[in-house]
Amino acid sequence: MGVGRHEAGTPEDGIGDDPERAALLERGRLLFARDCAFLVSAPTIKTLPPIGLPEVAFAGRSNVGKSSLLNALVGRKGLARTSNTPGRTQALNFFALGGAMMLVDLPGYGYAAAPKHKVADWTETVFAYLKGRPTLRRACLLIDSRHGILKADRAAMDVLDKSAVVYQIVMTKADKLTARQLATTLQAVKAEAAKHTACHPEVLVTSSVDATGIEALRAALASLAAEEPA
Repeated sequence: MGVGRHEAGTPEDGIGDDPERAALLERGRLLFARDCAFLVSAPTIKTLPPIGLPEVAFAGRSNVGKSSLLNALVGRKGLARTSNTPGRTQALNFFALGGAMMLVDLPGYGYAAAPKHKVADWTETVFAYLKGRPTLRRACLLIDSRHGILKADRAAMDVLDKSAVVYQIVMTKADKLTARQLATTLQAVKAEAAKHTACHPEVLVTSSVDATGIEALRAALASLAAEEPA
């Protein structure tokens, strides 16, 4: 499954002929090679850490692969806790990346193996963070490649559009599909993304299993880091 995924349009295609793209990839590699350490877990808006470094948040439905993708980006399997049970992450987890950026692993929205009132509480906290955090430079909105954009994802996109928060769609679990299936889903996701005002025009395709698209995502995020490490 998934052989030939570059045919679906992953951004690494042709980078050898593009010096500017190669430089961005190297900048991303160097950034994510820095030490990344857990800082704090914030279950409510009142417990968020002080404003500081530029922040990139990873949002998406429960079990979409946020923690796995974050681990793949920093090259550490155990940095963010992963689980096959939807709803494992129930607070906003902040990770400091080399004094240049804060990575924020958000609780999932939608279905989760947790009481409904808890899911409602953390979903409200997530949306409040996305709407009101001044240092949030970009939200990576993760979409499961097997399902495409679902109702809960559209609700999140509407919140981000209204809040004028720039977000970039990152398709996960690309290794679960054939190249043809992935290309079909990617086309549909791109068409819907184009209708949203705050959505970044580039849709990235990733897999934390075989590292598809990881270098491209590192490069995309490197441009948002602080120029001088704190």
